[in-house]
Amino acid sequence: MALLNFKKKTESGTVVTPEVEAFLDGYSIEVMPRTAEKVEDFRDLLPQGTRVYIAHIEGTPIEDMVKTAARIAGEGYNVMPHFPARIIKDKATLENWIAMYQGEAGVKQALLLAGGVTTPHGEFDSSMQLLETGLFDKAGFTNLHVAGHPEGNKDIDPDGSTKNVDDALRWKNKFNETTDASMALATQFAFDAKPIIAWADGLKEAGIDLPIHIGIAGPAKLQTLIKFAIACGVGPSLKVLQKRAMDVTKLLLPYEPTDVIAELAAHKAANPDFNIEKVHFFPLGGIKTNAKWAIENGGSSTKPVNG
Repeated sequence: MALLNFKKKTESGTVVTPEVEAFLDGYSIEVMPRTAEKVEDFRDLLPQGTRVYIAHIEGTPIEDMVKTAARIAGEGYNVMPHFPARIIKDKATLENWIAMYQGEAGVKQALLLAGGVTTPHGEFDSSMQLLETGLFDKAGFTNLHVAGHPEGNKDIDPDGSTKNVDDALRWKNKFNETTDASMALATQFAFDAKPIIAWADGLKEAGIDLPIHIGIAGPAKLQTLIKFAIACGVGPSLKVLQKRAMDVTKLLLPYEPTDVIAELAAHKAANPDFNIEKVHFFPLGGIKTNAKWAIENGGSSTKPVNG
């Protein structure tokens, strides 16, 4: 039977395939305290139980982070705050952060990363050092995510190779054998499915079996995305945006991740053991815009199942 017969319309009238619907199931999204403040009630935007990462930008007081985590958890979401190694002064500070998050927001999940800071504020330089403290296992964390880079990272590998990134992934994969927490890779965003697929397949061939939560940039103005992509060190897939910018008919239209998600979803449907497990949205054009797009393009509705 033709695939067309299995397509369905969302409430907005958008036609989606079951592959895309399945691929978007259980997606996560990222917020910051200052962007979360603009949302009156997340229950109007996101399905209950959605994992919400809380990005910790340098200079943000930990009290603001914890307050945001408590508020979002209280509205029915699984919060996963960032723990950026280079802005955490020492083990005592890390232990205090964990205690604050757990005491006020019941946090049991964390994204551990080096953080976008050139000079460490203290004794930590990498997510691996945070893991080695043993504090997250001691505190009973159920989920620990670490960073993945489908197109490399020139901050980590200035020579343009992926040697240091790959070495770190092998270490994290080995650490996964020693922790009771479920580990996964949460990746930088990219705009082209082909290098993402090649990278994911390469990890599997190398024996790295951490599930991947693929970073996807949400709908946004093209100029906004290009600015963020350059700042975040997005690699060759940036050409997708640059090519679009050269098309006058598309220059003023907002970018939507329809194509990259459709291609990844189709690949996942054709290869069920494909190691990309979830989609993680970076709402660069706004949380409300991203949440609305997700619902209109096959993501779960905010309405209760029996509502």
